[in-house]
Amino acid sequence: MLSIRVITVVTAVFALAACASNPPRPVKSQFEDIPVSKGMSYQSGESMSIETPTVQAAREVYRGRVEIESLATATRTTLEANGWRHLNTTKTAQHGINQVYEKQGTSLQVLLWEGLIYTYAEYTTARVLQAPK
Repeated sequence: MLSIRVITVVTAVFALAACASNPPRPVKSQFEDIPVSKGMSYQSGESMSIETPTVQAAREVYRGRVEIESLATATRTTLEANGWRHLNTTKTAQHGINQVYEKQGTSLQVLLWEGLIYTYAEYTTARVLQAPK
């Protein structure tokens, strides 16, 4: 009986320690007006950004276990709430869902596709920071 209690306590301690040492990654976006849906985690190895004195550009990739149609709806809703104007959506079996937006002369392309385990979202945009002199 005592050994069962000890095993239970040790198991609980290890489980809690694992949770405490591996916190969930916060959802990240280099652009504050481009929200990312909850349940998606940033993939730094697949993403890149470039910043010069006049241009800021990024390709940000996220993945999560989210149904693609609900992700497409949530993405459109949150982007429009942040001032992005929806221009076009295309859907194909081979390439998934492609959404295009614009805001104050900046374009944003959002690609959503399903992998074997995860659903992926790729946000690609470039923004002019100041007019060249």
